[in-house]
Amino acid sequence: MVPVVFVHGIRLSAAAWSEQLRLLGNLAKAVDLPGHGTRRGERFTLAAAADAVGEAIDEPALVVGHSLGGYVAIAAAARYPERVAGLVIADSTFLPGKALETPFRVAHRLLMRLPDQGERLSRWQFQSALPPKLAEAVIGGGIATEVIPDVSEAFAGFDVLADLAAYPGPTWLVNGSRDHFRRDERRFLGACADGRLVTVPKAGHYLPMARGKEFAQLVLDAARGLSISGAGKAEAPGAVSG
Repeated sequence: MVPVVFVHGIRLSAAAWSEQLRLLGNLAKAVDLPGHGTRRGERFTLAAAADAVGEAIDEPALVVGHSLGGYVAIAAAARYPERVAGLVIADSTFLPGKALETPFRVAHRLLMRLPDQGERLSRWQFQSALPPKLAEAVIGGGIATEVIPDVSEAFAGFDVLADLAAYPGPTWLVNGSRDHFRRDERRFLGACADGRLVTVPKAGHYLPMARGKEFAQLVLDAARGLSISGAGKAEAPGAVSG
């Protein structure tokens, strides 16, 4: 089976994938992006983030990204196509631009005005949205609210559809049916050289973490499909239907 590399969302860290790493075992690893987790304090740029993913791959791997991590995974696949056997892009099909950037910048300004820079509110957010054990791991990994302006700046000139079209391998676009980030999913699907769209009923933006076992099964199906068919070719996973 091909190895799996997980890429986390904005403000989070590799700890967001704790349940996936436990379920997949030695098959999988997760990276910290610049400005997040063990790399807090570093400047986030899209190139540095893509390099972090590329450097984590020892042999062709299935790269799985959620939210910010999905966009970074696409950038990494365009930059290092020979290292990426396949992509699973979760909750990352909203085209970058003002409609995506503005809410994050507003949230950042509001949180940074609070005495604790929004730490307590952010903890409550993840405790409300995630299973208790995973919420504890996410909070323990650190919540990097301060990285939002760098991420927004990095995405200002990012042509995600061009990078997605440049990647020749198989891509699974996975969205919760209730996720606001699925707005442009058909345009993303149209850009894929070899794409399939998977919709998980009654799931929201935190699908990979809130529905961890279900998402892990989807990832396993994709990894097994790549192993059976060979890198660059894959069958659609059967964990969920879309």
